[in-house]
Amino acid sequence: NPLAEKRGSGSFAEGEYMSIFIILFVVLLVAWLLGWGVLHVASGLIHILLIVAVISLILHFVRGAKHPA
Repeated sequence: NPLAEKRGSGSFAEGEYMSIFIILFVVLLVAWLLGWGVLHVASGLIHILLIVAVISLILHFVRGAKHPA
């Protein structure tokens, strides 16, 4: 089945699969750093980004990094 063969192909080599939670963690952490440090956002709401980033990191380790089949 050609579609099944293409599904596993991507930019990551075998064994280098990145979980969506790790990607989400990095994106939210960078957004938090930019909002808190560079843009000097005074609101406490910017810290919600940090909390969501940490939750996504915890979910990554709790669920485990599963490789696509």
